[in-house]
Amino acid sequence: MVAMAKLEIPPGQLRRRTKVVARNDLRGVPAGTTGTVVLINGFDWVRYWVRFDNGVYQGQVNREDLATADEWKRHLAGEDVWGGGDAGSAGGSDDADGGDSGGDTGGGKTTPSGTLIPQKLLDRSAAARARLAA
Repeated sequence: MVAMAKLEIPPGQLRRRTKVVARNDLRGVPAGTTGTVVLINGFDWVRYWVRFDNGVYQGQVNREDLATADEWKRHLAGEDVWGGGDAGSAGGSDDADGGDSGGDTGGGKTTPSGTLIPQKLLDRSAAARARLAA
């Protein structure tokens, strides 16, 4: 029987059953809450489904919102674990659609799964509905 090759995961990507800590406040999950990665999905943009210890099961969580137990300990000790804050993190920016920042007034709306829809996309949808209604 031939053994299958192990998949190489990119540096920084979490594995299933990894113990994690919420870095930021998430919907129903305060920062510092521990949990376990249950499912990983995505190719270019990897998202995690996490079962937190407070009973919340959160899907579509970015890596930037999660820390390993070791990262969290170093953060609490005062180390700069994430390299100067969350600005410019690998999760993507608001200008990922080609640099069109026109009409971006900030804000947005959160879906029931916890995903934030940028305000500029909500504005575009409202404008399209208005054009179709006319």
